[in-house]
Order: sequence, then structure tokens, then C-alpha cells
Amino acid sequence: MITPSDLTVAIVDGYVDEPAHFGVPPYISTYPRYTAGALVDAGVSPRNIIYHTIDALRQEHNRWDCIENSDLLIYIGGMTVPGKYVGGTPAEPDEVKKISWTAKGVSLLGGPIKFGVGIKNEGASDMHRDDLDYTFVAKGDVEAAAYDLIHQNLEGFSDRMRDNDEIQKWASKGSFIVKQHPNHPHYLICEIETSRGCAYRCSFCTEPLYGSKPSFRSVDSILQEISELYNSGIRHFRIGRQADILAYGGDGKCPNPSELYDLYSGIHRVAPSLETLHLDNMNPITIVNWPSESAECLRIISKFNTPGDTAAFGLESADPVVYDENNLNVTAEECFVAIESVNKESGWRPTKDSLPKLLPGINLVHGLKGETKETFELNKKFLKRVLDSGFLVRRVNIRQVMAFPGTPMSSTGASIAMDHKKHFRKYKEEVRHTFDNLMIQKVAPIGTILPHVHLEFQNGRFTFGRQLGTYPILVGFPGKLPLGTVLDAIVVNHGQRSVTALPLKLNLNTATFSELLAIPGVGKKRAQTLISNRPYMSIEAASNSIEVDISRFATTLL
Repeated sequence: MITPSDLTVAIVDGYVDEPAHFGVPPYISTYPRYTAGALVDAGVSPRNIIYHTIDALRQEHNRWDCIENSDLLIYIGGMTVPGKYVGGTPAEPDEVKKISWTAKGVSLLGGPIKFGVGIKNEGASDMHRDDLDYTFVAKGDVEAAAYDLIHQNLEGFSDRMRDNDEIQKWASKGSFIVKQHPNHPHYLICEIETSRGCAYRCSFCTEPLYGSKPSFRSVDSILQEISELYNSGIRHFRIGRQADILAYGGDGKCPNPSELYDLYSGIHRVAPSLETLHLDNMNPITIVNWPSESAECLRIISKFNTPGDTAAFGLESADPVVYDENNLNVTAEECFVAIESVNKESGWRPTKDSLPKLLPGINLVHGLKGETKETFELNKKFLKRVLDSGFLVRRVNIRQVMAFPGTPMSSTGASIAMDHKKHFRKYKEEVRHTFDNLMIQKVAPIGTILPHVHLEFQNGRFTFGRQLGTYPILVGFPGKLPLGTVLDAIVVNHGQRSVTALPLKLNLNTATFSELLAIPGVGKKRAQTLISNRPYMSIEAASNSIEVDISRFATTLL
């Protein structure tokens, strides 16, 4: 008989990216937190649970000793809608196998990886359920499997889905695990679940495999979890683990504004000094079918959220043939109506220099049944309509389908995506040039202030960083700035999907030539003049010396 309190457990987070769930740093998903809570609830001591990210394993080889010597190894991962990532690099299948080979104790594999794996985490792929050499694979919920496995003396479990009563306990009990994340506490945002499953069934999506009728967590349960995370040092939250935030507290489709108000207002009550409150998924068909209720929900969200929030819209395709053949939720015309509503109700700016409170984001998926070259043209036509309308869209996410077993798309596979791959690349680049660059100039015009930008990497002559939040704008600063620094920024120029910025109120007497050159209206000669005439006693004197008013972008600090 195994005594649970004596067990040592290693949790490895290989990161997840699902249609309604995200866990690549700086995000931490619900999986490791809930799994840790389930283990504690089953009797395992919190001090015997060690959490590792895949990036930490790559960088710190001594962590492998913990995996090798633990009684139980739990690997969590899986990319069902992979993209490009800055804050972390998800585990590839070969790494997942290496982790299992290292473990000498019992090993458990779980998370969305249960739906299948490919050669790489990328689109245009046929996925399959591969043997990754783990003792057990959780075909239900990994947190439920972990709980039952402890009670069965590490000898087995029945695959099952956990319920909301269990999550009410496990979410709070497992909040301590965030303290072991390498980014804790300042550069970590917690994904918060309101429900799982989806009332709709698009051909390619894995979310309906969690249930065709969403089961919503209670307001009290969510607030209890956020309170525990807040007490553990977390100040950044995203209500992102659901198919449609507008449906929260309703019947799975129809909004319930009262319940949503209780949730959002309650979050501020239990986390009074939060720094980020964003969301992710919003179904545009909800706005079309329940316009007045949805409008009220949008006003509630924009009252309590923090600026720069994004509601991901699953348009998927503007092609009516693709819409019909893949059981998609919304037509292009309906999506346009929803874009207009979000702009009207929640697209306002708290100040003239801030980002809008909440904007839509458009998801487009290629390689679906019925797709032809005409599909690409129809998508571009739709995006041009949005651009010409004057409505704002935070971003357009373009990807190729991954065909998972259990979804209707599995019968078609990735053959269409692979056939269209060359055309897809050309089309994607065209969208970046003709839509993204023009749109980001509208979303974040010159002079926009971006608070709390975390500097993450350097490339060439620039240092890049992002704010914490949903689909944050990539910000490039001229020069080599210290990584890990957090600073407020002001936008001075635009790339395709990024902005160039300077530290807010740049010190004119110490600024570099490249920083001065980036100030709007300052060319090489004026930058040289500014440097040669330093120091300045006032910003007015500096502006007069080059006959350009730069007071918006710089200051003097003698």
C-alpha cells in the first residue's frame, strides 16, 4: 500500500495551445494547476510536487534528476492550433519521448496531446495517436487521471472527465504551483476557465470533444481560484478557457449579462490590484442572434477589463462553400455585423493615447473541405471590406488546419492544406502587407502609450518586447536594451504586425543616436544636431534647435 503523502511527483509542462485554451509562456494553462490540486486532494504533500516547464528542462540539466527519481511523472502538453511563439517553445514529439525514457517511476501522459501528435507542431498536418512510451495515457482529463491514479496505488485509473465540483476544489488547492514557474510572479498570466465544450461543431475543431453542451463554473468557484492565485502573487489574468465568453452563465448559446457582471465585478473585488484582465474567445454568432444581450455583455466587459483586450472571432473562412461543408458558425456577413457591434460597444479608448478597450480578432483556417483558390480571394475581399469600413480589428490569425482523429475533418485530412501550401504562403504574406500594416496603424497610431512592456529578445539593432495580455502587440525598441526590463513605451512607427517605440519620455540628454533618429520628424541631420548641442536645460530649447516639436516623445533630465 502506497502512502500518498510520501510520494514524489514531477509535473512537466510541455505547453498547450487549443482552440479555447492557451498555456505557452508567459501564460500558464489550467492543466498543471488543476493536476497539482488533484494530487493534493488525493493526499500528496504539496512540498513533494515539483513543477518544470519544458524550457526550464532545456536550460537547467539538473532538473532531469528530479524527473528520473520521482515516483510519478506527469507530462502535460499538446498543440491543436499551433502558431508562432515568443515567450516559450513547445515540446516537440521527440522531447516528449525523451522525458518518458528518463523517468524510472510511473509516467502519465495527458492534456490535448491525447488527441494526437504529428512529426512537428505545425499546420497542414495529419495527426495520429502515437505511442510515446508512457506507462499511462489519460484519454479523459489528466487531472482526474492523476487523482484516481493516486487512489489506485499508481496501478491504473478509468478514463473519465472531471466535473465542476472537483475543479472547485482542485483549482484552489493547486494554485501554489504558479510559484514554481520560472516567470513568477511578474511575467506570468493565468488562463482562467469558465467552461469547456462547445454547442457548435465545426469540422476541424477539438473543443466539441470536451462536450457538446458547455457546463459553466459558478462565479464563486472562479473567484475563489482567482483569489488564491492573487494571494500567490499573480496580477495578470485572462478569462480565456471557454468557447464563448458571451455565453457564460447561460444555456450554452444565449448570453446572461447579470452573471457576467457578477463575474467581472467580483474579479476586481478579490484581485483589487490586478494589472491585466483580458479574455479570448467570443462567438460572433452570439452577437448576431442576441444583439441586445450581447451589447450589454460587451459594455460590462469593457467597463472592467484592461485596455488592449482582444476577442477572437472564429470566422474561419469567408467562402460560403467552405462555410457549408464544414458546419462553420458564422458567415462573412454575420461576422462583419459582429465586428461592427464590438467596435461600437467596447472599442473605445480610456484616454486618447491608450489602446482600445476591446477589439475583435479574426481567425482564418485554410485546408478545410471545399477550399479552392477562390477561397483565398474571398478572404482577402472580406478583409478589405473591414479595412475600408473604418472598423478596427486587433489582429488576423491565419493558419492551416491540423486534422485530428475524432473530428469530422479527419476523413479529409490535411491533403487540401498540403496541396494549397505554396498558394497559402503567398496569400498570407499579401495579407500582412495589404491589411495588417494598415490596421495596426489605426489600432496603435503614433503617440499611443503602451504601459509595462516586458523586454524579451534582441534581433539585429532592435530589442523586442510585449505587454502581458491577449495577442499583445510586438514592440521594437532601437538599440540594445537590457532584457527582462519592464518599461512604458510610446509608439513612433509601424511594421507589418508590430510597432516601433521609444521609452516613454525619453531622456534627451542621454538618448542614443538611433533613439533620436526614431522620433517622428527627426532625420539624421537633426539627430546629429541634437547630440552636438547637448545638454539641454529644457525640451523647448531642444525642439527649437531642430525646429521640430519633440515634447511628446522626449524630456530632459539633467
